Amino acid sequence: MFTKRRFLSLGAGMAGLGLLAPEVFPASGPSIGMRGSIDATAEGVLPEGSRPRARGSDEASRKLADAIAKAARQNMPLFLPAGRYEVSNITLPDGARITGVAGATRLVYGGGGFLMRADRASRIELSGLVLDGGGRGLGDQVQALVQLSGVDTIIIDSCAIVGSQKSGLQLERCGGRIERSSVTGAAEYGLYAVDSTGLSVIGNDVADCGNGGILVHRRSKGFDGTIVSANRISRIGATYGGTGQYGNGINLFRADGVAVTGNQISAAAFSAIRANSASNALMSNNQCFRSGETAIYAEFSFEGAVVSGNIVDGAANGISVVNFNEGGRLATVANNVVRNLSLTGPYVLEEAIFGVGISVEADTAVTGNVVENAPFWGLALGFGAFLRNVVATGNVVRQAGIGCAVSVADGAGSAVISGNLFQDTKRGAIIGHRWKAPATEELARSDAAARYPQLTIEGNRMG
Repeated sequence: MFTKRRFLSLGAGMAGLGLLAPEVFPASGPSIGMRGSIDATAEGVLPEGSRPRARGSDEASRKLADAIAKAARQNMPLFLPAGRYEVSNITLPDGARITGVAGATRLVYGGGGFLMRADRASRIELSGLVLDGGGRGLGDQVQALVQLSGVDTIIIDSCAIVGSQKSGLQLERCGGRIERSSVTGAAEYGLYAVDSTGLSVIGNDVADCGNGGILVHRRSKGFDGTIVSANRISRIGATYGGTGQYGNGINLFRADGVAVTGNQISAAAFSAIRANSASNALMSNNQCFRSGETAIYAEFSFEGAVVSGNIVDGAANGISVVNFNEGGRLATVANNVVRNLSLTGPYVLEEAIFGVGISVEADTAVTGNVVENAPFWGLALGFGAFLRNVVATGNVVRQAGIGCAVSVADGAGSAVISGNLFQDTKRGAIIGHRWKAPATEELARSDAAARYPQLTIEGNRMG
């Protein structure tokens, strides 16, 4: 009879004969995760320290390129063990899948052009790699350390792109996913995506980049549909200067239908999120800290923007949905918290205005927001003649120079200001303005608003 006692006794005897060796059930090791892959070491691709030093990086680059091509032909991933590999000018074929040990497999650019590129492919996958610029300059015609164009599906997962002397990663006409990766120390932009086709950028860290974090651009205005979500972006500079062209954590340009949600962006030289000529942009549930200029911007020729549920703490201006003169219109600004703004910004221009909580101009509802410590204006409705169909209801504004500045300049359109609470507004709760200059007495408390039939002002409370 096969009893438990007999089974244990039999097992002990087999172990004594070496028939139950522990390696039958290994706890870890690359062979588990890399089953079904080609091991690069079998193709002569060895990390530094495990082989005689090669004559420069050319030989290592050739061997790696050959191994990548072989794996792609067999529709298999190529596994690179942990270690340092100095290589250059690796062109990825269609179907290239390269995987390493996250944080430990390091491909270091050896100079002479670029690290990796691909052009016209159905699918490219990079996983668990550190792609290191090595402090070396890129070729004159090269835009990024890793440059991919015309790739239907690009998957970059658990990779780190570091130390590029230009941009870290540039994608052109690509779809797919960039996720759980990091881009740090790029002299220009962290990720620059142009004319994307169903791209998702989710859960990445982008930091210490010279002129921009994540850029989603199109060469001509049109639908893009990129999703930028749950990324952490910090310390973005503007070494090229300007008044907002550079220095933004997330920048949309001519790209319609983009969703920017749930990101945390801190210490951007200009905007945390800047949407320029980008229609139907969704900017929601982001945290924006210590922005140098306007924290969240929808500007120039756009139609449709939703700015909701964001936290802005520290900026020159909080949220601006403007440029009706260029066709910027149609938005909802709702349920945001904007606080701790500054009267100074990153440049000096006579027409510049800083210290404003929320600015809007045309066909826009401003509802349920809380603005605190806006030293110039809490709310700004219109500017000069550029005001049309604006509603501001149910907002709380406290500690502001003026609670709400509404345009009464010649040509300004209609606005409804109702049910708001203004507390500690030093120069008035609701004041009509002609451009930057105050032009009325207090409109929240007197019958002065009757002289401006385009304005409906009722039910507001001054604390």
